[in-house]
Amino acid sequence: MKKLSVILIAAFVFAVIPKILNAKPFQSTQSDTLTISQKIDKAFTPFSKALGDVLFFDPFTAVGIYDDQVYDSNGKPVLNDNNEPVKAPLRLIVLWLLAGGIFFTIYLKFIGLRGIKHAIDILRGKYAKKGLKGEVKPYQSVTTALSATVGMGNIAGVALAIGIGGPGATFWMIMAGLLGMSLKFAECTLGIKYRKYNKDGSVSGGPMYYLKRGLEKRGKAMGKFGVFLAFLFALTVMGGSIGGGNMLQANQAFNQLVYFFPNIQHYGAIYGVFLAMLVGAVIIGGIKSIGKVTEKIVPLMAGIYITAALIIIGINFHNTGHALWLIFHNAFEPDAIKGGIIGVMIYGIQRGAFSNEAGMGSAAIAHSASQNDEPVSEGIVASLEPFIDTVVICTMTALVLIFTGFSENTQGLEGVQLTSAAFASIISWFPYVLLIAVTLFAFSTIISWSYYGLKGFDYLFGGWGEKLFGSRKVTSIIFQLLFLLFVIIGASTDILTVMEFSDMMILVMAIPNILGLLIMAPEIKSDLNDYWRRLKSGEIEKQHN
Repeated sequence: MKKLSVILIAAFVFAVIPKILNAKPFQSTQSDTLTISQKIDKAFTPFSKALGDVLFFDPFTAVGIYDDQVYDSNGKPVLNDNNEPVKAPLRLIVLWLLAGGIFFTIYLKFIGLRGIKHAIDILRGKYAKKGLKGEVKPYQSVTTALSATVGMGNIAGVALAIGIGGPGATFWMIMAGLLGMSLKFAECTLGIKYRKYNKDGSVSGGPMYYLKRGLEKRGKAMGKFGVFLAFLFALTVMGGSIGGGNMLQANQAFNQLVYFFPNIQHYGAIYGVFLAMLVGAVIIGGIKSIGKVTEKIVPLMAGIYITAALIIIGINFHNTGHALWLIFHNAFEPDAIKGGIIGVMIYGIQRGAFSNEAGMGSAAIAHSASQNDEPVSEGIVASLEPFIDTVVICTMTALVLIFTGFSENTQGLEGVQLTSAAFASIISWFPYVLLIAVTLFAFSTIISWSYYGLKGFDYLFGGWGEKLFGSRKVTSIIFQLLFLLFVIIGASTDILTVMEFSDMMILVMAIPNILGLLIMAPEIKSDLNDYWRRLKSGEIEKQHN
């Protein structure tokens, strides 16, 4: 079956190449001839905007409670490159995430911060046991989850947030990270507790399973509601996989290449084809193959990026106090240019939530495959991810932008190109290194999210494949082909369109997930209290030694 997967995916990719290579590279000034990339962008943009009007409806602006327009220092509306107004809508989904984060942080008594030392001990193998069920080691589940979060959200997302929301957006990104620690704990704890072991030895888990199985225990009516929530999440995780976990990564990786070679800006589809080929070569192997790749790529790419950021922060260390003051001051007293406190908060929280994915339920899918028989310990390990991703790495990116002056003067750049220019102003050659890092970020994030989307697709359609073809792998191939197609679309589409679509797909996952987490909150707290009791009594430590 694996050989068949390789053949079908290769055939799909190579079927696309001739059409792209035959396309003319630039739009004609005398006709409506467009490149493949331009045609894709032209077709996808209206679809994305129409979907956004439905999923990101803003009732506060609609009734005149809140002005979502962003203004410059002279009180004039800020326009994007397409001469359209830049908005900061007060979306219900952002408030939903914020409410969920605040609730679980207080309800679980700041478990994310309390559990940091214990999480590190677990990763060091202090509580490891041999012969446990699962597909990957706890460290690999962390690197897989981190590879899905540490990426363009840290580089492009931070730049977009600060470019519009100013330095104050950083404060709200940090808050999103801190609040996200408890959310991540809750969802990954349930991910292990309610995971399913398949006939072939593989593991399936995540919100689809704990929403269904967890709510079934609460009565017939709640069980039916759980089935509905699981179905809704499976749909949204497929969209999140294709949008934020795929298209945005391909888009920004290509844009960083365009930064060096402007003449290739209309060849996004060709870049997408070759990236799709690389992704296809890895995702065929499933979570074990993905885990082996991410455990090597994540430390490497994070190390490169963090080292460069620390160099710039070190050079400007004497200005750190002023930068931190600027972040805090602008979070609550922003300049007129950034649309007020609400606008800054929205951009910061939205970008922070997009970056660490806490509350979306995606990481629970990766952690469900971990070789761990203690759900709470897996949740504690997972709670480190928002801290590393958002509090540490996103803050470093923000400080680089502030120190280099690009937080106030974007010079018409956005996303990864803005971050690249900021690094280049201090380390002239670093954009070339960043090009490699961004490519690795994009690649690792794409392959991790392919697994998330595949699990959602398998939950909905895997049974059909088993009945019709005797194997769930047939339906897996169908999703993988669809996923690779959107790698190409993402590399061909405008950044603002891709970012909007990515936000929609990722953030909407939080609706069914957090609702289920709130219902099961007492169960999560009870499991946590029991775990701490056994840990303090020495029962767990003796058992694992």
